[in-house]
Amino acid sequence: MSDMFLMFIKAFVVGGAICTIAQLLINFTKLTSGKILVFFMLGGLVLQAFGLYKYLVDFAGAGATVPISGFGYLLANGAISGAKHSLYGAFTGGLGAASAGVTAAIVFGYLMSLIFKSRSKKN
Repeated sequence: MSDMFLMFIKAFVVGGAICTIAQLLINFTKLTSGKILVFFMLGGLVLQAFGLYKYLVDFAGAGATVPISGFGYLLANGAISGAKHSLYGAFTGGLGAASAGVTAAIVFGYLMSLIFKSRSKKN
């Protein structure tokens, strides 16, 4: 029981730290949310390319894989493992590794669009 509680605490602290950094960037810079999203995704990709993000994933689990930087980690990991087989695998490995998550996002986004009616914000 205490091991599981410690795992939750690690995930909460690391995921919270990643989200806190993003919120600070939104509040104190003129960067748009989209640019910050891309920077975090590329940050996860670059850190995994150098083999560093894996240590964060081993330590925090979902706290490191759920934020968008985890998507960059997943793409890099797939490309690296695909490159071991062929040059073509280097290009398709990242897409294959991330295909389940992208498919789930599309399917659930579509289902939510059927359930809820979109409307514009009133300022």
